Amino acid sequence: MQNTITQEFITKPEQRLQKTPDKILLRYIEQRLNKIFFDEVNSQDSIFKKVSNNAIYKIALFISGNIKRACSIGIAGETASGKSTIAYDIINTIQAFADEYCFENVITRINTDDYYYDRSEMVKKAGSFAEFAKHYDLDVPEALELELMKKHIKQLLFGDTVYLPKYDMSGTAIRKDNVTKAVPSKIIISEGLFTLTEKVVDAFDFKIYVDVSHNVQKERFYKRAQERDLGDSADEVYKNASSKAKIYIHPTAMKADIVLSGEADRAAYKKFINKLLAIVEDVHCKNFAMPH
Repeated sequence: MQNTITQEFITKPEQRLQKTPDKILLRYIEQRLNKIFFDEVNSQDSIFKKVSNNAIYKIALFISGNIKRACSIGIAGETASGKSTIAYDIINTIQAFADEYCFENVITRINTDDYYYDRSEMVKKAGSFAEFAKHYDLDVPEALELELMKKHIKQLLFGDTVYLPKYDMSGTAIRKDNVTKAVPSKIIISEGLFTLTEKVVDAFDFKIYVDVSHNVQKERFYKRAQERDLGDSADEVYKNASSKAKIYIHPTAMKADIVLSGEADRAAYKKFINKLLAIVEDVHCKNFAMPH
């Protein structure tokens, strides 16, 4: 995938902006964001494979306060692409910033995997999760209650507290509903295989896809399969996951505002998030003078 930030975007005309305080601040933030993204996209070993111009503008709208509601971020990618790790790094970096300034309810995570339907009785009947996995397809969107996930995201964005389900990934296929309390926050973030599929994608303001090479993804998958005790079913599970990814997951990259490299250094993700937070800090946490 080609990088899509260009110098033309950074120097685009300003005629559409009137010089009201909100618009001046918006343009100032947008210019700073343009520089940060442009430098990263064009750096060696960039964390980005694609960034849309519209994504940067939307970030500026939220940081400037031109959009006052909470924002939602959806992260998708193939199994073992690194999407969960990236999500955790984003969450931890933002939370550390929030803790420094004593901000509350800044970010809430929704795990797409928790919306798998309960299939515990089927696992018991099969005798083990490995046997169950041979006959039940977990790698299709229909295996999850994505409509409920979308409902929960929308409720949080509208300011409602919700209770999220919890799915046992250890091999029981048990899902317990109304387990985890989620409070409205400035940012709602979710990651999973099917986060950008049709039933839920329009719940997100920012759509992120994590891309990874086949060899790295396969190596990570088998390491995880060993941890989950998939045994001799691992090969069949991997084969099915890969074939279904071509149908259900790879196409969602086209919907993404941002495509990240799932192989970039974790420290690089955190460093980039901190650059964005530096703008938030300047605008909202310090004695900020309106730019002219």
